[in-house]
Amino acid sequence: MEYRKIGNSDLELSVITFGAWAAGGWMWGSTDRNDAINAIKASYDLGVTSIDTAPIYGQGDSEQIVGDAIKDISRDKLQIVTKFGMRWDLAKGDFGFKSKNNDGKDIDIYKYAGKESVIYECEQSLKRLGTDYIDLYQIHWPDITTPISETFEAVSRLIEQGKVRYAGVCNYNAAQLAEADQTLEIISNQIPFSMINRGVEDETVPYCIEKNKSVLAYSPMERGLLTGKITPDYQFEEGDHRKDVKFFTPENIEKTNAFLAKIKPLADEKNASLSQLVLRWTVERPGITIALVGARNAKQSVQNAEAINVKLSADEIEMINTELKNAGF
Repeated sequence: MEYRKIGNSDLELSVITFGAWAAGGWMWGSTDRNDAINAIKASYDLGVTSIDTAPIYGQGDSEQIVGDAIKDISRDKLQIVTKFGMRWDLAKGDFGFKSKNNDGKDIDIYKYAGKESVIYECEQSLKRLGTDYIDLYQIHWPDITTPISETFEAVSRLIEQGKVRYAGVCNYNAAQLAEADQTLEIISNQIPFSMINRGVEDETVPYCIEKNKSVLAYSPMERGLLTGKITPDYQFEEGDHRKDVKFFTPENIEKTNAFLAKIKPLADEKNASLSQLVLRWTVERPGITIALVGARNAKQSVQNAEAINVKLSADEIEMINTELKNAGF
């Protein structure tokens, strides 16, 4: 495994970091707790020491699964990355969207990062994770109802208390990042990025490069689409959010698979899967520090971790970029 420093801090994360959204089941149809635990353990055995989760993933389930998976691992050998600012148990702040929990019950999701809420959420996360500190604590989505300074004053307090080591953000644009930085040094921005979803390269990634903020890319596999295993007639399970995502229209699936067919010979030449080629390309992209990758079982997480063994030359990266352009991405 390879490791990279995050921002100006001394925190290092594994370049392939385990993303635990799908492990919580919520919005992914379902999850198997034991499979999820084994996935985390299997990736750790291959050097994936960093795990990214959030309270909203399964409304606590994902953090609890992570807590169970790591309980026998020495805490100083892990980097726990979690989030705050999405409440399903409190109707306050900026209404986000309606959803269902893992039991099929209707819930309303609010983006809220008021001071007391941040402190409360941290306590709950620590309990579920079975730890006394979080390495990187990130606001999950901007909350337009709370001053950014108030939110990060709360995180600053948590850092003073030793409950949090460093502050990060998710889904922030350059202006929001700059404002947050005035209260507390922000070391990272977790944003969506994949081969076929590169809008953040227009402004946010260049800003992060300029200000030495690390970029944690989420959905680098575009929620499974870039594995090449999803066909235009793919049937999503009940509760799987992907059926309503623009990338998963039959036309887009077809377009993506046609592109993947063009780069598959390169993957074959390197004895790698398409997923591994995609992940290696992602972490070679300027400004992208870490790829957050989900897995539902040990086999998937091992395959993800082994993506780091794929080596790409400048010419090979250029060839992939040309095919992307030719495909209209």
